Amino acid sequence: MMRNLDITTLRSFVAVADHGGVTRAAGFLHLTQSAVSMQLKRLEELLGLELLDRSGRTIALTASGEQLLAYARRMVALNDEVIGRLTDQAFEGEVVLGVPHDIVYPAIPRVLQRFSADFPRVKVQLISSYSLQLKEMFQRGECDLILTTEAAGAEGSETVADLPLRWIGAPGGCAWRQRPLRLAVGRRCMFRPQMIAALDAADIPWELAVETENDRAIEATVSADLAVHAMLEGTEAAHLEQIESGGALPELPAHVINLYGGEPGRGAVVEALADLVRQNFRMLRARQLKAVAG
Repeated sequence: MMRNLDITTLRSFVAVADHGGVTRAAGFLHLTQSAVSMQLKRLEELLGLELLDRSGRTIALTASGEQLLAYARRMVALNDEVIGRLTDQAFEGEVVLGVPHDIVYPAIPRVLQRFSADFPRVKVQLISSYSLQLKEMFQRGECDLILTTEAAGAEGSETVADLPLRWIGAPGGCAWRQRPLRLAVGRRCMFRPQMIAALDAADIPWELAVETENDRAIEATVSADLAVHAMLEGTEAAHLEQIESGGALPELPAHVINLYGGEPGRGAVVEALADLVRQNFRMLRARQLKAVAG
């Protein structure tokens, strides 16, 4: 007998996996908890498999659930793309989103993918630059939405995440042990003053190995274990890692990610993009908190 997977149940399954539980998934999907639970039960019964491990305090995926998740994401995304392309005639045009270089990953690709599925006729122009330049562009009306990394919330902005600043180096590297400590920094990097102030306060000698406006040059130098850098926790690339120095390097202050232009009244397209930005950066923060707790 042929069995067919239902997109609604798969969407609920993906939401539970992404949000860490039925309660948050229900809120995200605008459904009741019982409705989401029923859809998960129906999916497990259809497959004859347990997809969720409910034995602990929090819901986790079983091995079968992990295997299904990748397929479920693709099927939901394809469904949304088909529906969007064939039925959405209302929204066309372009929206400009500005994001600092160092927080593009991992959230922004997910934002762009989902937005493209929801608004296939709207083009997103992504501008990647420094926070100060992005704020200037926003004030001139050159961007519809921008994200910035700042020490605190700012007037006219909405804080969508607060993340600790971490020292970053090459996987298994030893550049952080060298003295003077070699730094790879951007000329207009918002984190540069905090890095230097923390090192000076700890009486750690330092020197600039790289001072550039090219983030690729910084990544290459750090991944080659020739210098260290600092990034917000969870935003480092796969070929970099947080340095566990055991106290040999000073603690760095937390920073916030601020959203400008996300207030109501700016149009359905801009508001939808702002909502996706909020969701994905809050999910990033939630994952960091979960990692620390567990």
